[in-house]
Amino acid sequence: MKKHSPRFLRLVDDAKTRVGEISVKQVLARRAAGEDIVIVDVREKNEWAAGHVKGAIHLGKGILERDIEKVIPSAKTDVVLYCGGGYRSALAADSLLRMGYLSIFSLAGGWRAWLASRAPVV
Repeated sequence: MKKHSPRFLRLVDDAKTRVGEISVKQVLARRAAGEDIVIVDVREKNEWAAGHVKGAIHLGKGILERDIEKVIPSAKTDVVLYCGGGYRSALAADSLLRMGYLSIFSLAGGWRAWLASRAPVV
């Protein structure tokens, strides 16, 4: 596990006061129930290429705000963002909330939690 700087962690903690987290179990249950939920990987291209959540789309954190409306035009779409451990995705989710998206979640534990749960991957 990476050691993050105190300032970064404070920024993430602040974002998490506004951003809802969702567990892998909750995402899988919503998918199984047939709910329309978009999963977005906000990691770097090399991380995506090494493996990602089955059915996810890739919009790296560096281009997310610029390109989100092209990929997810409706601000009412249920969106789950994930990264390696749930830090970058919390920051990205906070940004999308400020852009007017209404149903944005950060995956608790990120990619590592997804892998640990043995959920479907590519």
